[in-house]
Order: sequence, then C-alpha cells, then structure tokens
Amino acid sequence: MNKKILIGGLWREGTETFQVKSPFTNETLAEVFSANANETEEAIAIAGSAVKEMRKLARFEIGRGLRKISDGIEKRQEEFAETIANEAAKPIKLARGEVERGIATFAWAASEAERFAGEVVPVDTQAPGKGKTAWTLRVPRGVIYGITPFNFPLNLVAHKVAPALAAKNAIIIKPSARTPLTSLLLGEVFIESGLPKGALQIVPMDVKYIDTILKDERVNMISFTGSAEVGWKLKSLAERKAISLELGGNAPVIVDETADIKKSLDRTSMGAFVYAGQVCISVQRVYVHEKIFDKWTDSFVEKAKGLKKGSPLGELTQLSVMIDEDAAKKAESWINEAVSSEAQLLCGGKRDGAMLDATVLTNTNPEMRVVSEEIFAPVAVVEKFSDFAEAVDLSNQTKYGLQAGVFTNNLANANYASEHLEYGGVMINDVPTFRVDNMPYGGVKGSGFGREGIRYAMEEMSEIRLVVIN
Repeated sequence: MNKKILIGGLWREGTETFQVKSPFTNETLAEVFSANANETEEAIAIAGSAVKEMRKLARFEIGRGLRKISDGIEKRQEEFAETIANEAAKPIKLARGEVERGIATFAWAASEAERFAGEVVPVDTQAPGKGKTAWTLRVPRGVIYGITPFNFPLNLVAHKVAPALAAKNAIIIKPSARTPLTSLLLGEVFIESGLPKGALQIVPMDVKYIDTILKDERVNMISFTGSAEVGWKLKSLAERKAISLELGGNAPVIVDETADIKKSLDRTSMGAFVYAGQVCISVQRVYVHEKIFDKWTDSFVEKAKGLKKGSPLGELTQLSVMIDEDAAKKAESWINEAVSSEAQLLCGGKRDGAMLDATVLTNTNPEMRVVSEEIFAPVAVVEKFSDFAEAVDLSNQTKYGLQAGVFTNNLANANYASEHLEYGGVMINDVPTFRVDNMPYGGVKGSGFGREGIRYAMEEMSEIRLVVIN
C-alpha cells in the first residue's frame, strides 16, 4: 500500500519513499512518499497563500470547519484507533482513548476560535492617555511548521493543528517517520472540513532537508514535540523564528505517610507503565515515605508483574512492545548498568526483542541514568524518604521539569510541593501522567518552553497588536 503526501489539498507522490512497519509483527504496513527540498518549499508557498485565506474567514467559519474535523474523526474513530495500534504498537484500548482525546481537542478548538480575542487596555491611567481608547488584537503568526513524535500520532498532531487553525494560521505537519499513517488519515478528514485546502498539509520529510524550513523566512514559527537533544538544537538554528518546545521529562511522584495508599498505587502503576512508559510525563521516579515504603513497594511490584503482555490489538493487553528493538535495548542497558552499580532489581529487566518487561528498581543513586535521564520505557525507580522537603529536593534533582505528582492528605505538604517543585505542572493526589487537553501543558528547565492546551497554544501561535484611537 502506497500512501501519498498532502500538499495544497491534493494527494501527491513525493520524490522519495520510506517504509512504515508494525513494531509488533515487523510487517510492512505501508510505503509512504516523502518530500524533498523543492516539494517542501512548494508546501511553504501554498501555506503562505492559505494564511491570507484564513485571515478573511469569520470566527464562525473557522469554528464550523474545526467541528467538522472533530465530527470526521468521530465517524472514523475505530479506523483511527486501529491505525494507531498498528503503527505505534499502542494497546487498542489506549489507542481508542487517544482518539477520544483527538475528537475533544478539535471540538475545544472550535469553541476557542469563536471567542479568541484581545482585550481593552485602559490607557487613561496616565495623563497622556486621557481621551484615548485602546485595545489589543490577536494576529496569526502565519505559516507554522509542526514536528510531531511517534507516541501520540493523532492527539499530539491535533495539539498543533487545532490551535494553529483556530488562530487563523496555516500549518505544515512533519509527522514522525515511525507513525505517519495516522496523520495522513487526519489529512483525509481535514479535506472535508471546508477550510482552505492549503491550511493543513501533511508532508513527511527526511530530516536531511530541515534546513529548507530553518532558512525559509516564510516559515514564521516552529512547534516541536520530541527529544530534548533535537529540540534545543532546532532552537539554536531557528534564528529569528518563533519556536515552542515540548521536550522530555523525568517525572517524579512523592507518596507521603498520609496518602491514600490504594489510589496512589493504582495511579502510579498506571503512570509508570502505560504505553510501555513511552510518554513524556510517564512516572520514572517514586519517593515513598519510610513508614509505608515496604508495604507500598511490595504492592507496586505485584502490579508491575501482573500486567498482561501481548499484541497491541488485543482487547486485554496492558503492555506491548516498545516502538522498536533499539529503544528496548537502550532501556535494558541502563537497567543493567544500574544493577551493576548495586541497584536492586525488584522485578522485570527482561527483554524479548522490542518487548521489555515492566521494571522496578531501588537502591539507586542520582548518578545512574535510570534516575538522571529520561528512560522513556516501562521502568520506575522507588526510593524512601523521611522528610517531605527532602523528597521535594530529590524530585528537583533533574535537568527536566515537565510535570510532577504528589499523594498527600496533608495540606501543608500540598502547599509546599506546589511552591517548591520546579515543574510546569504539579498534580496533587494524582500522577504527573494526568493531562486533559484544554489545560496549559508544558515544562521548564530542559523540558522546553511554551504551552500547549488549546487557548494557550493559540496565544503562542499569534501575536499581540495594540490599537490606540485618539
């Protein structure tokens, strides 16, 4: 099966091709066309024309188009879910959940498009402003280039496309080469939306052509989700372009002695092992109060051991293969490295091809990569603490700062965590893996900057223009 790229509302063959394979079966799912530098430049030119069309549309027209996209995904939601499961090896129940979120993301964007505006500015607060009226407009940035990862091939694409269109931009999506089929399926839905055909283009492209984007002044903004290494390099090369970066994480959870034990166990086991830990806000480090450490950890290990492994299409599957064998091998090597440095392996650590068992480690130290780096695998480290402030300090000992979780029924501890955890989001009595799609989502430190969440992303994707009338 050959899959064409979407440029200017037309399905076209690209100059190059690449194969998309199932991570579970290794079977070829599709041969996908890929754009070269010239075709990418053509897409940029088309996007520039589409921006002019988008700016002429009324808010209700933008909202109507976004609702059609939301409805179109809903009509084909099982097709989307199966595509995600096949190309990303995401268990089918999780894939269905992602599709539900994608539907909601575009629906939220429709509503935000209808009310997105500036504000009145009271300039008569000083004498020169007397008799003057001022307000701000939100002006679209123009052409946006979105680079998306493999792990949420619909909803993380939606988090770039939906706010870009809602703020009257045009956007070109470069999907992950591992999971482009879901993005291309979204392109089919978009064509039926009634919005300008060039406002969304799905253009797989080899990274060797990225200079085409970086050097083209017609591209006004880059929105990137992916690894910290690549993201910070893009920032250094983007020059005057606006850029938002949603990068990696190394998410901690603190469980104090007052916490609801069952709730903390259920949520933390989900947060650590969901989608084989291939989530930026996956739980990687757990700090448990010494009074409950042994009991809590024993139960956590049992939950990890009890996960049902299998095909991503299996209705009961909780843990399937990682995106490829290299990813599983890297995680395995970090586990072995930690164990060789006297970390204790409580469960897991075994790999069969791309399948890595859910793994729990303890007796680690901050120098071990399973603690200091983002492992992006079904691996969690559990350590004890005696003082809550100490647990917060341990949580902050990372270059990342995306989201953190705290389980406590102590209001003073909840307030202390909220003020002192160095993260873009702090979840009290939940795991950092919690996210709903209208909330501001993004990190600090090495986790990037800028915020997703429809309205917040629309602000990133637009500029303020001040109008003053005398």
